[in-house]
Amino acid sequence: MDLGSLAAASAAVAASAAAGAWQVVRRRSRARAGEAALAENVALGRDLPRSLHPVFDPERCIGSLACVAACPEGDVIGMVRGHGELVHAGACIGHGRCAAECPVEAIALVFGTARRGVDLPELSPEFETSRPGVHVVGELGGMGLVRNAMRQGLEVADHLADALARLGPAPEGVVDLAIVGAGPAGIATALGARQAGLTFRVLEQDVFGGSIAHYPRRKVVMTEPVTLPYGGRLAKRRITREELLDAIARIAERGRIAVEERVRVTGLEGEDGGFSVLTERGPVRARKVVLAIGRRGTPRKLGVAGEELGKVVYRLGEPEQYAGRRVLVVGAGDSGLEAAAQLVEEGGCAEVAVAFRRPEISGVRQANRAKAEALAAAGRLRLLASTEVVAIGDRDVRLRCPEGERSVPNDDVVVCAGGELPLDLLGRAGVSLRRFHGEAPAPGTGASRGTRTRERLLLAALFAAGAALLAALAWHGRAYYPLERLERLRSPLHAALKPAGAVGHGIGIAATVFLLSNFLYAARKRLALLGGAGRIRTWLHFHVFVGFMAPCVIAFHAAFQSRNLLATGTAAALFVVVSTGLVGRFLYGVVHSTRRRSGIGDARAMRLKAFLGGWRTLHASLAVFLVVAIALHIAVALWLGYGLFR
Repeated sequence: MDLGSLAAASAAVAASAAAGAWQVVRRRSRARAGEAALAENVALGRDLPRSLHPVFDPERCIGSLACVAACPEGDVIGMVRGHGELVHAGACIGHGRCAAECPVEAIALVFGTARRGVDLPELSPEFETSRPGVHVVGELGGMGLVRNAMRQGLEVADHLADALARLGPAPEGVVDLAIVGAGPAGIATALGARQAGLTFRVLEQDVFGGSIAHYPRRKVVMTEPVTLPYGGRLAKRRITREELLDAIARIAERGRIAVEERVRVTGLEGEDGGFSVLTERGPVRARKVVLAIGRRGTPRKLGVAGEELGKVVYRLGEPEQYAGRRVLVVGAGDSGLEAAAQLVEEGGCAEVAVAFRRPEISGVRQANRAKAEALAAAGRLRLLASTEVVAIGDRDVRLRCPEGERSVPNDDVVVCAGGELPLDLLGRAGVSLRRFHGEAPAPGTGASRGTRTRERLLLAALFAAGAALLAALAWHGRAYYPLERLERLRSPLHAALKPAGAVGHGIGIAATVFLLSNFLYAARKRLALLGGAGRIRTWLHFHVFVGFMAPCVIAFHAAFQSRNLLATGTAAALFVVVSTGLVGRFLYGVVHSTRRRSGIGDARAMRLKAFLGGWRTLHASLAVFLVVAIALHIAVALWLGYGLFR
């Protein structure tokens, strides 16, 4: 190797080392920021999520950062001690995109925590409750997001279509499904039922759209696309209340979905296959029942004196009616902040204030929080933290603040404190509840069994195809590759199978395609344009496949010789990267297991420690592996540099 080639190779190695060092520094900086934010939130008592949220398995997490990038709410997830962690729990609203984007399924979506439980109906994987034949979808089952609720509606309709097909046709006067609730989950269930050829009736105690119809104007209700039957592709990334209602109304019209509005369900009699849904207008006979009524059966009351006054409302109507008036919004959830913003920007109010019990705004969309804080900074909105309503008068409201109780002038009160779980209806329907303490629900939060089966089949098909390709190449060159170098020159196959030959060159092109395909996985993780292009776990399977295939195909391209230094060096580099990556990932998890205080992952470290005879031997082994891995990478990099620049 001459000095020029050595210098070029050394420069390439130095550039690679600098890029690697920059990545290490960047990840450590991110980890320090995540650990500091988590420690601060724990100290302030802001570490309890309010709804469906992710928990991370540190032994499976590979630190891909796909979950961090996937969250629509910003930096809710951080890297702590080498693995993902819910850093800003109060800002998590249960999108579930993190779990969907995790390439190794290291994230589970759960309800409640060890400190705070959540009461929900206990459901089977088919969304069936404790009462056979009664199914629950949407917010009542814990799926608060509109997209997830509609997906559940389609899934339960598909399942019930199969179940009802086994029962034969319904008797006269009996429908297949009684769908209670005409919100997004109920309408999606009806569309799925129509597509499956089922008969049904949709009963709604209010109006079409359910609780969505009473959201504040222009409230963003969806941030991800969804596809419904009958041409129901909702492709926008941000969909407002009005857009969603218009869209599902058009889709429902194409699907011939008739909603019976203002029909209140009072009870449920009968058994699976022969129910009688009791309503104020008479019974509805159905073979199956789907409850899509949400969790807000009735608005949550404040329980204070004066709440019965006409000035108190529980949903914001037209903001213009409050022009020139002093309005107090109670509750700083998404609905409360959106109502307050509308009153400020459209209502022409004399004064708008938001009273909430927590010391700060949390558990809401980042956009709503940012807008409220911006309006407060501009002096257009008052945010009254750690404040409770004590009593409501005709011309004032009495508040309990950190400074004590005081009365403030007031004309109107808008209560946005959520809703009460419809316990009466659930009790009359015979549906029992269970308190979840950090447990995953059975259905609808992860990949379906069919999806996992398809992924396993795809992976098997890829490796079968790869094995077949390598076997075909080996069979075709069985009389050539075992020959010595001089004997190959006399072989009639030499002209075709040598690296520059017709077949060898084609194999080289295939090897190049395999090499470049490795970058598709990284592109899928980082490019928003590819965000909806299949599950990232499928892309990881493909990434592993081409990673293993590339060095194998390169070996055939080089005809198992080392005269083509660049090709051989590339194959060696891939082998080093794959082998040290596999071993290093395992040891990386062990190192972080020894540093965790939670005990999670310690079992693996303890087993390896026992095998090696102690922590000192374990850490020494890790150090030796690290030195050897770095030396191998440097050696291969120098080799490749020489091949490139000689």
